[in-house]
Amino acid sequence: MNFNEYPVDSLMYITNRPDIVFTHGKGSWLYDNTGKRYLDFIQGWAVNSLGHCNEGMIEALDKQARTLINPSPAFYNAPMAQLAGLLTANSCFDKVFFANSGAEANEGAIKLARKWDKKFRNGAYEIITFDHSFHGRTIATMSASGKAGWDTIYAPQVPGFPKADLNDIASVETLINEKTVAVMLEPIQGEGGVIPATREFMQQLRTLTKKHNLLLIVDEVQSGCGRAGTLFAYELSDIEPDIMTLGKGIGGGVPLAALLSKANVACFEAGDQGGTYNGNPLMTAVGYSVISQLVAPGFLESVREKGKYLKQELLKLSEERGFKGERGEGLLRALLLDSDKGLQIVQKARLMQPNGLLLNAARPNLLRFMPALNVTKDEIDQMMSMLRSVLDSL
Repeated sequence: MNFNEYPVDSLMYITNRPDIVFTHGKGSWLYDNTGKRYLDFIQGWAVNSLGHCNEGMIEALDKQARTLINPSPAFYNAPMAQLAGLLTANSCFDKVFFANSGAEANEGAIKLARKWDKKFRNGAYEIITFDHSFHGRTIATMSASGKAGWDTIYAPQVPGFPKADLNDIASVETLINEKTVAVMLEPIQGEGGVIPATREFMQQLRTLTKKHNLLLIVDEVQSGCGRAGTLFAYELSDIEPDIMTLGKGIGGGVPLAALLSKANVACFEAGDQGGTYNGNPLMTAVGYSVISQLVAPGFLESVREKGKYLKQELLKLSEERGFKGERGEGLLRALLLDSDKGLQIVQKARLMQPNGLLLNAARPNLLRFMPALNVTKDEIDQMMSMLRSVLDSL
C-alpha cells in the first residue's frame, strides 16, 4: 500500500498496526484511505460513547473553540463548573477533578487516598488491587494493575499494591493490615476479559472497607458513562464508593477524564494536584454534551435494551458454534470462544470485503464488543452476520 501521503515511518513503534490509515467516520462506521468502510465495534476501546463525529459534540467543540480554549487551570471556567455539577448531580459524589486520561485520573485517585490517610489516619499507603486488572500505563498505574508480566517491564515497580482475586472477599480480607488505605477495582474488568464483579462481592467489599475504615475506589474508566447500562457501573450493586475515576466515554473521543470523591475524602491542598490542560473549557464543553446526551430521558434504557439484545444474539451464536457463552453488562460484552482464535478472527474480520468489521480480542480465547452506545439493532444484526461469515471462513 502506498503511504507516501502519510509519513507513518516517522511514528514511534508501540504496537502492530495494519497497513491502513483511517480518514473519517460517522456513527458506527469508519473509512480508510482507500475508501473502504468498516463497522466499528471497538469505538476506540469504548471511547466513542456516541459513535464517530456526534453532532452534539461537534456543535459543542465548534462553539467553545470560538469562545475560550484554555485560560489556565489556575482559574475557573464555565464548562468545567457545568460538567462538574452535572456529574455530582447524577452520582453519589460531591467533588470533581478533571484530567486528560484514565491513567491520570487513577494516579490522582492513588494520590488522594494516600493523602487522606496521611491527613486523617496513620499514613498508610497500600491499596489492594486485583489480578487481571488494568489501571493505566504510567509506572504507578502499571504497578497497580494485575496484568501478567507488567511487574518486570519497567521494574522496579511502585510498591504498595498487593493483589487479591476478583469476587473472592476472603482474598481481600487476608491482605488488610496496618499499611492498608484502600481497595481499588474495576466493577467490570475490561482488559482482563470483560469480567464483572458480582453484586454480592461489591456489597461485601463495601461492608469490609467500612469495617476497617478503608476507602473504596472504583475505576470506571471503561465501565462508566453509560457503558454498563447505568450511568455508572457501581449503581448495579446498589453501593456508594468513596472515589471514582472516569475516562474514555466521558469525552466521547476527546482527551478527558475525571476523579470524583465524597466531600470528606477531597483533601488535596494547594499544589498537591494539577495539570496544564486539566479542566480546560474545550474538552469539558464536549464532556458536558456527552453526559447531557447520556442522561437524556430514555437513553440509558435504550443502552440496556440493546445490551440485552446483543447478549441474546451472542448466546445464540455460542450455542450454534459450541462456544462457551458470553458475559458482560450493557454494551460491554465478551463472547467466549472454544479455542485461542480471537486474534485470527479479528484479522479476518478487518480484511473482509467489501466492508470490514472491527473487533477486539482482549484475550486469545474471547472477543470483546464495545459498540457506540447509540448503535442500532440493525447494526448489531449486521455485525452478527459478518461475524458468522468470518467464522465460516476459518
